[in-house]
Amino acid sequence: MNGLPLHPAVVHLPVALAALMPLIAAGFAWALWTGRVRLRAWTAVVALQALLVASGLVAMRTGEGEEDRVEAVVQKAAIHLHEEYAEQFIWSAGASLALAALVMAGRKSPVSNALAGTFVVATLGVAGMALRVGHAGGQLVYVHGAASAYAPVGGVPTAAVGRTVAVPRQDDDRN
Repeated sequence: MNGLPLHPAVVHLPVALAALMPLIAAGFAWALWTGRVRLRAWTAVVALQALLVASGLVAMRTGEGEEDRVEAVVQKAAIHLHEEYAEQFIWSAGASLALAALVMAGRKSPVSNALAGTFVVATLGVAGMALRVGHAGGQLVYVHGAASAYAPVGGVPTAAVGRTVAVPRQDDDRN
């Protein structure tokens, strides 16, 4: 992939899902509570939460793979903070996945309704953790200069390699 790190491309899916899950969960919970959908429709919520966890694990794995290279230019403490936040995010998303699965075990009862409501609240916490880990990652790039670990020798930005740069024409008759 032309020398660019994979991690920044992968992290967008779990972050986006974490941001959307409170809305999706609230909508499905409301539909369950009002009888607009059957309990089996909750499978979509479980599947999306599972996708969030799986893509978060892939994002963590790609981040770990790039850690050594970035450590050459960024303080280990900043990387460690981002890594700790990512682990907390994955654990909370995984616990929320278990909670979402328990809703289906409740067989459309007051217990399953309560679990669905608890899951909605849990998704808000997971979304907050995604924001925190994303912010720490942004700090690595924009404050601590993590992207410079991928700059080619000679100082030419990777994004500019192979591009034609438009240079303004200077006419001789202008003063």
